[in-house]
Amino acid sequence: MTDATNDTNDRQSVIARLAEIVGTEHVLTSPELVAPYVTDWSRRFTGPCMAVVRPASTKEVADVMSACAQAGVPILPQGGNTGLVGGGVPATRPGPLGPPVIVSLRRLADISPVDELSGQLTAGAGALLGDVQRHAAAAGWMYGVDLAARDSASIGGTVATNAGGIHVIAHGMTRAQLVGIEAVLPDGSVVSHLEGLLKDNTGYDLAALLCGSEGTLGIITAVRLRLHRPPGRTSVALIGSPSYASALEVMSSATSPILAAEVIDETGMDLAGSVAGLPWPLAERWPLVVLLELIDDGDGSGFEALLDDDADAVVALDAAERARLWEYRERQSEAFSSLGIVHKMDVSVPLASLARCADELRSVVDGFSDVTVFGVFGHLADGNIHVEIAGPAADDTRVDHAILACVAGYGGSISAEHGVGRAKAGELHLCRATSEIAAMRAIKAALDPAGLMNPGVLFES
Repeated sequence: MTDATNDTNDRQSVIARLAEIVGTEHVLTSPELVAPYVTDWSRRFTGPCMAVVRPASTKEVADVMSACAQAGVPILPQGGNTGLVGGGVPATRPGPLGPPVIVSLRRLADISPVDELSGQLTAGAGALLGDVQRHAAAAGWMYGVDLAARDSASIGGTVATNAGGIHVIAHGMTRAQLVGIEAVLPDGSVVSHLEGLLKDNTGYDLAALLCGSEGTLGIITAVRLRLHRPPGRTSVALIGSPSYASALEVMSSATSPILAAEVIDETGMDLAGSVAGLPWPLAERWPLVVLLELIDDGDGSGFEALLDDDADAVVALDAAERARLWEYRERQSEAFSSLGIVHKMDVSVPLASLARCADELRSVVDGFSDVTVFGVFGHLADGNIHVEIAGPAADDTRVDHAILACVAGYGGSISAEHGVGRAKAGELHLCRATSEIAAMRAIKAALDPAGLMNPGVLFES
């Protein structure tokens, strides 16, 4: 019997065992059925898988994990598949362990009633962010993480990447909302700590460790989330700005509490307007447009002292107008994607260096003659900017490397909120010391000694 025959028989044996666990209808192997699971939202990253498995419970996840561990098959956890760095889809060229089994968590979508005493809820990893938001809102609460992909991104995915979004200035990153976790480790064992105790000093914080681990340490199956009371009525303004320095000055001058502070460049404003059918909203054209949402009883009073008579701004007071102004920001990623395959980089820079770094980024990009479109938008309040590049081929990473090196030179991070994934694993050293990477590898080796969990993500193999 040949090695190829043995490999085929082994593969069929694993798939048969997975079908016993989750049911034949929830093990997908045909190309047309697995296609939506093996290419990420950016369309830059895609690769083969052995199968897609869709468990419906933590026990089924544990049994799937055990079966794959026994067979030495790599495992790739997946939520809504809205990632942009290749962390949620297989590698184009499988490593020595072969193509992975994709474990889709979409069926683990239960959301518990809101605990009114603690202001918490428990959500399955497959629950959509938007559903969690609406569930909390119906009970008079809000969840502190919000982003444009709310109706396609899963809670498990946002936890696995420690997602940020538009309200970080007010509520912090996902890790700050996390008070408990349930997960399946690579050997199939289950860790569950969902009580939501605010004071619990009993050793290592596994929830904080698994948050941001990008599926390299285990599979998150459920989380306990901290909620917040809604902030009250707000006002939103779009404000023209000649530079990042000016934009930061406007933001820092706000005396009312800031719920969100975003920035969009002229290129992005034009693209969003084209995609959404929106006109240019200000009297003049500006290199940058700042979006501020202030908590001010919804009467615009927060902007009275902030904007002088010469400011070019539009202020929205009612819900419909606020939503219209937000559309310019929320359509950004979609608008750039309308150009085709776009290199999407997510970086952060200390606020004190943001203006200088932004200026240098433009000089860096100008050095690449094949770049046809360059745009920047992002979260002004926390120094997180999203760089969008059209022109270079999907697998041409020269401009990506140059941008990440530039950001690192200002003490920034190569990933602010999207994760490292496969796309940036080779650049991790730019913002993590050798000792830090060694410590992270040691944690990975302790929990996943066989290297089965999402190989090639976060660390170069």
